[in-house]
Amino acid sequence: MGAIEGLAVIISVSHIAAAIALLNGLLTTFGQAKIATGAIESIARQPEATDDIRSTMFVGLAMAETSGIYGLLIAIIMLFANPLVDIFINFVG
Repeated sequence: MGAIEGLAVIISVSHIAAAIALLNGLLTTFGQAKIATGAIESIARQPEATDDIRSTMFVGLAMAETSGIYGLLIAIIMLFANPLVDIFINFVG
């Protein structure tokens, strides 16, 4: 395998990894919907615990959103600032 083929393999695998990382954002949406649904159902069952349920829901939503942002960050790094390409170029060159 030559240098060009090796670089092509690294870039293609990086694109696949970026697509998987972006899939995290799609799944995060479903997770946030489940959190909100559970909170609404809990508030309907126990209206006196609304404040506690709401604050717990916002913490859960923040954690779920952070997961989606990390997936986006990993995808951007893999597409535009891939450290594997630099390592390969230094190794070959």
